[in-house]
Amino acid sequence: MKILAGNGNRRLAEAICRYLGMPLGNVEVGRFPDGELDVKINEDVRGRDVFIIQSTCPPVNENLMELLVMVDAARRASASRITAVMPYYGYARKDRKDEGRVPITAKLVANLLTTAGVSRVLALDLHATQIQGFFDVPVDHLFAKPIFVRHFREHFGPSRLREVVFAAPDVGRAKMARAYSGQLGGGLALVDKRRISAEETDIGFVIGDVAGREVVLLDDMISTGGTVVTAANALKRAGAKCIRVAAVHALFCGQAAERLAAAPIEEILVTDSVPLNCRAQALEQQGRIRVLTVAGLLGEAMRRIHTNQSVSSLFSDNPKESPPWASLP
Repeated sequence: MKILAGNGNRRLAEAICRYLGMPLGNVEVGRFPDGELDVKINEDVRGRDVFIIQSTCPPVNENLMELLVMVDAARRASASRITAVMPYYGYARKDRKDEGRVPITAKLVANLLTTAGVSRVLALDLHATQIQGFFDVPVDHLFAKPIFVRHFREHFGPSRLREVVFAAPDVGRAKMARAYSGQLGGGLALVDKRRISAEETDIGFVIGDVAGREVVLLDDMISTGGTVVTAANALKRAGAKCIRVAAVHALFCGQAAERLAAAPIEEILVTDSVPLNCRAQALEQQGRIRVLTVAGLLGEAMRRIHTNQSVSSLFSDNPKESPPWASLP
């Protein structure tokens, strides 16, 4: 087993290696004078089970191309199997053709990875679950839900959890909110949203009783922050006592950090699937953002894939079970 990593999320790759008790492979990622990538793997990977960890987060094109070149290098070095570990899968928003003359970029990226030589993909909270079907190679799709569930149980406690409302910022996340509500025993709410543009949304009304209640607003990612901020404002107008946000991927593009700092949000929970930019780090230092690690979850999945064991138990969030990957700081 060999673990390699690009520059997309080096800190997470190092944390995964610490969990597995293995060194991170030696890879040189340089540049030619014209900006082209120059990759060299400085270790023998012939016949090895190679895992390449790379989040295709901003700069998206740079990180995606870096991943493709590393996969090609490993394939040409005769690796027996190459697994692309993608804590964040970029270009996932375009997963269908909903109007004329538009691409399906989620499928395009799947084609690129397969052509480059990927044997398997390990992903975390894809923007749309049907993206798994875009691949002709096996895809292990993990969810950060068990990590958030354990945090909520520890933070709120059983009696207080029953008074918490789990809210979806739009119809697309209603199933996610229902899963949290059913698992933890809290209430359920839905914010009616209509997207005007990539950065602007219009909030209609809140479905569900949030007056005087603590609300956890759930989403898969925070990009510009527009959806989360407008939904939080709507929940506050509906009488929510305090609002927390839980999102897996913390992209924080543009003025997202400033928008969130001015919103009626007490705390923002995210994972380290994407490294925080400098503006988000400032919010973290102020205590407004808390980062939960997915290193153990991904590391355990990688170990089980390598040893041909089942990964289905990683979906369990049974409070009586405490797997080692769940207690990482």
